[in-house]
Amino acid sequence: MVTVQSAENALKAVYLGAITELLNTKVNPLFTKIEQTSSDVWGKEIRKAVSAGLNGGVGAGTEDGELPTAHGKKYLQMVATLKNIYGQIQISDKAIRASADGRGAFTDLLNAELTSLLEASKFNMGRMLYGDGSGILSGVDPGTPSEGYPVGRPRFFVAGMVVDLLNFNNQLVSTGHRIRHVDQVQGRIFFENDPPTLTTIGGSLVVQGSFGKEITGLEAIFNNEEIYGLRKEDHGFLQSHIGIANAPIDDILIQRNIDAIEHNTSGTINFLGASPDVKYAYQEYLGQYKRNIDIMELTGGFKTLSFNGIPFVFERFVEDGRLILLDTTAFKLHQLDDWRFLETENGKILRQNQGRATYSATLVKYCELICDKPNGQGVIIQIHT
Repeated sequence: MVTVQSAENALKAVYLGAITELLNTKVNPLFTKIEQTSSDVWGKEIRKAVSAGLNGGVGAGTEDGELPTAHGKKYLQMVATLKNIYGQIQISDKAIRASADGRGAFTDLLNAELTSLLEASKFNMGRMLYGDGSGILSGVDPGTPSEGYPVGRPRFFVAGMVVDLLNFNNQLVSTGHRIRHVDQVQGRIFFENDPPTLTTIGGSLVVQGSFGKEITGLEAIFNNEEIYGLRKEDHGFLQSHIGIANAPIDDILIQRNIDAIEHNTSGTINFLGASPDVKYAYQEYLGQYKRNIDIMELTGGFKTLSFNGIPFVFERFVEDGRLILLDTTAFKLHQLDDWRFLETENGKILRQNQGRATYSATLVKYCELICDKPNGQGVIIQIHT
């Protein structure tokens, strides 16, 4: 007989391992190339020592002259707070009772809930990888409930998301607005419960409760003035390569920027992330010269284009007109532990929601993304498409 207890046992013993495996290997091609580790985690923080520059104790001299003066590597400490990533599933008491005499029906119920959670987690983890840590999805202009609200980056939204509205000073205006529909062509979104002020004044939309609480993604590495407690202007190795194309994409443009990064660092570019328009422009470029489009398969079953053996990956969360160039060996996802269900003091993971005939379970991961060689990363902007 299926009960709340047997549901908990199934979630712990059967589903948690499968969910963890999928979330660690199926989020997106970039996530599969980033090592996950529990090293350098101290309490609620990550403290990581990184070297800046080379050992200065090398030099030539005469046979009986003075030896070079010792100058060891200079080390700095990166400090970041572990971020709290949550995901929830909800099961009604009625659904549990209705499937009490049929394990197949109950399995279908759990599979549906966990599949939905997995899809949402994949979307948001992928989005955070390419974000700046703020959680802001896009600016939004005034509109009407019937005609929708114009947003600058419609592909950052999907139906069902719950968002908060910020004003132009990034102050919270209203919370808990669920998106009903996204018009990707017109660049408009529609809400189930519209923000009252959005008919007259715009602002920014952020994932519910997430403002300033997300992992430090690529946009922070490229654009933020400070990362991991260090100011970029004080340390050259924190400054990434920014290439301005102002031209169509071609192989020379890509290779020139790869060489600029590799010649100034000891890293090797092994991943290219393209915005949708840049991907299509590159395919058109290859087609013009009747060149074959090389396809490669990555860990996790992802298939993508290849540039001289380097994965050339389409990423919906890369800004238009951009190609990101990464040495993924410089990235690590530092975590307290892997995905787990939140448990009460008596070990329960399914909790009745107050005042409702439903039970919820919460997946959690405490982690932060650290890049110990920001100068080994780059982005090409203003690519004509």
